[in-house]
Amino acid sequence: MAGTRSSARQAAAAAASSSPASSQNQTPDKKNDGAGSKRKGASSTSIPQAKRGRKSGKKEQQTTIEEAMPTADAPKDTEMKDAPQETDTKVDAPASAETKADEAPKQEESETANGPSDKQETNDTAKEDTKTSEKPQEEPVKQNGTAATEGDAVEESSERKESTPSSILEKGIIYFFFRGRIGIDEPSDVNDVARSYIILRPLPHGAKLGDGPIGDAGQNRMLALPKKVLPVSPKDRFMVFVEKANASMEDIKSSLSASDYMTKTAGSRHTPAAAPIGEGVYAITSTGRETHLAYILTIPSEVSEVQEGIGLRQRGSYLTSAKNPESSAPANASLPKSAEYPKEILDEFRGRGWMPLEPKLLEYENTQFLLIGHHEGALDKATVPQPDDEKANKEEPKEEMEKLEHEDDIRVEHLKGDDTVFEDLGLSSKDYPKLQTTW
Repeated sequence: MAGTRSSARQAAAAAASSSPASSQNQTPDKKNDGAGSKRKGASSTSIPQAKRGRKSGKKEQQTTIEEAMPTADAPKDTEMKDAPQETDTKVDAPASAETKADEAPKQEESETANGPSDKQETNDTAKEDTKTSEKPQEEPVKQNGTAATEGDAVEESSERKESTPSSILEKGIIYFFFRGRIGIDEPSDVNDVARSYIILRPLPHGAKLGDGPIGDAGQNRMLALPKKVLPVSPKDRFMVFVEKANASMEDIKSSLSASDYMTKTAGSRHTPAAAPIGEGVYAITSTGRETHLAYILTIPSEVSEVQEGIGLRQRGSYLTSAKNPESSAPANASLPKSAEYPKEILDEFRGRGWMPLEPKLLEYENTQFLLIGHHEGALDKATVPQPDDEKANKEEPKEEMEKLEHEDDIRVEHLKGDDTVFEDLGLSSKDYPKLQTTW
């Protein structure tokens, strides 16, 4: 067998040397064309297929979460009479186009030998290099309008922006974390969880994902879930608030890290670091009357007992409704300090207690909003295309989300797998628990 391979290599080498012209005319393969191994085995040249959901043999966790969690944290229905009910309504549609910025050609430096003529050539080359270095470097932009940010997986595409539907108010990367109770580094069930968090990292409307971590644009939002779990049915209405807005990765890091402190009664206390339980893509979508927070998980590739215990599915959405900070609320649903909206935003409430959540509200700390649970297939309700977008041949919202998740899947595979969460957020995997899938 070895002799056969050697003969084949010799024959190939002889053929290559006999036709230098043809070898010079060969075109190298394009870099980053999306090919390669994928975590779910999806074809890089086709629109990604929807992931499989949970197996039918798994038990539903809704009643378990309801029994495990206290209900005092959720505002009374009488205080939420203005909050929307889940209805079947229509939405808009997203985009496509996958391209990458060309790399700027590197200048070749010539090395010269001894001799007067060679020295003169070297001096001329040095002058040319100096002139070239003084010229401002242009941002690499492809013909289709795609520009890449150096050291960042996020690329902006004019084609992608044009095809993104109007119903997608915002899209980006989403992370799910939870933190154990005091002194409990590794929760063994939901009762050991002190608080859960959602981190949103918004992307430009025309963004697509390439290789590498997500750069820090200083626009991160950290959402806190006092209820500790996510709603799993329309009966579940859990309050969420913005703990940090327009935060840097350093701000997020300080909030997720472990800490130790002293108390007069109990002595030394240890607050464990938050543990990641999921990563994926999200979109805040509008149906005209309502808004939804929709997501598709990339990590883990299949949900396990931890994700199900917290209320996560492979894909899903929540009906969202923002609270008017000037309206009253039960003591257990109020914050010491309300969100400080400018007058123009307060006017949009028109005296009502609630209004559909919009991305701009997430730019203010202490913004409070409801996450209202869903049944299976809620992602379809949140991503129904609107007629105007269909007439304009826009992508459907779910197609844009699936395309973004497909790109994120490849990015994760090429980066660090499940540890991509730490790489994205600038966290050291040594200082934080690994992504947890089992109790």
